[in-house]
Amino acid sequence: MLWLLQLLFTPLPTPAVIGLITFGTTVFLWLITKPKPIPPPFDLNKQSVGTEGGARRSAILDDNKLVSYYCEDAKTLYEGFVRGRYVSENGPCLGYRKPKQPYQWLSYQQVLDKAEYLGSGLLHKGCKPSGDQFIGIFAQNRPEWVISELACYTYSMVVVPLYETLGSEAIVYIINKADVSTVICDKPDKAQLLLENCEQKKTPGLAMVILMDSFDDQLKERGAALKVEILSLQEVERLGKANLSRPVPPKPQDLSIVCFTSGTTGFPKGAMLTHESVVANTAAFMKSTELTTRCMTSDISISYLPLAHMFERIVQTLMYSNGAKVGFFQGDIRLLTDDMRTLKPTMFPVVPRLLNRIYDKIQSGAQTKFKRLLLNIAVARKQAEVKQGIIRNTSLWDKLVFKKIQEAMGGKVRIVVTGAAPISSSVLTFLRAAFGCQIFEAYGQTECTAGCTISLPADWTTGHVGPPLVCNIIKLEDVAEMNYFTANNEGEVCVKGPNVFKGYLKDPEKTAEAIDKDGWLHTGDIGRWLPNGTLKIIDRKKNIFKLAQGEYIAPEKIENIYIRSVPVEQIFVHGDSLQSFLVGVVVPNPETLPDFAAKLGAKGSYEELCKNTAVKKGILMDLVKLGKEGGLKSFEQVKDIYIHPEMFTVENGLLTPTLKAKRAEVTKYFRSQIDALYASNM
Repeated sequence: MLWLLQLLFTPLPTPAVIGLITFGTTVFLWLITKPKPIPPPFDLNKQSVGTEGGARRSAILDDNKLVSYYCEDAKTLYEGFVRGRYVSENGPCLGYRKPKQPYQWLSYQQVLDKAEYLGSGLLHKGCKPSGDQFIGIFAQNRPEWVISELACYTYSMVVVPLYETLGSEAIVYIINKADVSTVICDKPDKAQLLLENCEQKKTPGLAMVILMDSFDDQLKERGAALKVEILSLQEVERLGKANLSRPVPPKPQDLSIVCFTSGTTGFPKGAMLTHESVVANTAAFMKSTELTTRCMTSDISISYLPLAHMFERIVQTLMYSNGAKVGFFQGDIRLLTDDMRTLKPTMFPVVPRLLNRIYDKIQSGAQTKFKRLLLNIAVARKQAEVKQGIIRNTSLWDKLVFKKIQEAMGGKVRIVVTGAAPISSSVLTFLRAAFGCQIFEAYGQTECTAGCTISLPADWTTGHVGPPLVCNIIKLEDVAEMNYFTANNEGEVCVKGPNVFKGYLKDPEKTAEAIDKDGWLHTGDIGRWLPNGTLKIIDRKKNIFKLAQGEYIAPEKIENIYIRSVPVEQIFVHGDSLQSFLVGVVVPNPETLPDFAAKLGAKGSYEELCKNTAVKKGILMDLVKLGKEGGLKSFEQVKDIYIHPEMFTVENGLLTPTLKAKRAEVTKYFRSQIDALYASNM
């Protein structure tokens, strides 16, 4: 005790005094600025409750009445935009930029005016203001995409998005299936593609192509020769302004968009979604987050995920109906960080693949033992706060460790929503700490507009996708052939509510397969109800197959476990009913492979390491280890793998536009390697 008294009363050197005061001040400031925990919207141990026929609904609802809209004056997409004009007091709406320039903005009224001019121009050129008038939009994300879409909604027409990664054959199929006579394009090369199909007499119904970008007379002449009128967007707007028609607003039950799902096999299917479907899905997200992260007019979203997909459509509907702003990326994903630094978005919609890259980048940046230790401590301390319901980016650890990460996203992000594919618990937990903001995980598909569940504010747990949204109920159905039974709280996920689509365009057979006579959408996913009322996706019904011994295999479940392997960037698990075991194709991560290989005593270029037998053996052992930890049975483990140095991409035809493996195409592409793996293990 004497030494403590001596220490207290012994004068400290000046630097020590300053250091002690600085430390004390830092601790004091940390204590007084530490925010209060986010209050959960209800008891997070009971996030859903039972309802009709064994289904469950969100505990947010006071009764069984599902939500179809959030605001009385915004029951359609057109009304939502008009509401945005009102609540924002004609504030900035759509932002765009040129390289190394600040964002420029169109106001809500400017967008509404342009939409009326364009819509009136379409009517003047012969289009009908009705739900059987389908207008194609074939463009990358940009303000004109939204203006074109709004023009359709202003006059009760229906949007049919097209996108390059579908492939030429699929685009032809969609144009013919939907009787699309008018397509609005961004660039002349897309118009050239459409005209090539006309020359081959593949799209006889196409009559007009409208271009956002400038084009030469040669294109116009080529179109005229094929009886396809080529016009500029500005030209049609001027025509509409001179022949202005009063808006013909749609009703909630009217068709708004036909979203063709890319699918992993065959031609795409056109999911018919009404205005009510989209508005209900958006309203459900707003209802889930209204107590803690309500969307405000000051919010800004970065638009880079394809507008042709419903995830991005829901995000933008949320922004417009609340008078918020949407800034578009320059069109090059490599410049996304620069766009975000300039835009400073508060809303960041994202897919797991990008989050995985961010996670890998952070981990690979901690090269030294000190940096690794500091990162681990920072993550642990931030995670401790997250578990208390404290979400912030102002802590000492944010300033020391996570500041660069947050600044790379603009420094203002407060809401991250991830969907479209599963995300691992470790990545989600880590990024909730690193980002210092709310990260919501959603689950769904195009056929239920976008989402049917979402994780809730203040729920820091992982390994689930949250309770049902307030716009739908969910039930599980037995899948006996896979040993999933509702008696065990497991089965196929089925969804019912206003967000469920109306069927596939002109395809009653496929519609009947997806929606049963009682209106339940059968998703093809296998889910499990957890004790807290949240849903966990555990398997996939549609891609199952049998091995020779009769065991059922769900390859996507296995891939979701194996993808956690540090050296693995992509993996494809293959099985055959004539074979008794599984094999796989692995694409290594170029950034993590060298370190992994070095621990095995292997060196060389990326291509050389991919051919190294020791590296292959090491990766296979790591996969099997992860499989055991993940509860895979012995017959679910791959027996051998082929290491491939090139990524599966949309461009090489191995991924769908939503980044799912085209299983038939991947199998065909690697047929010889797969056959060799089986032959060498017989």
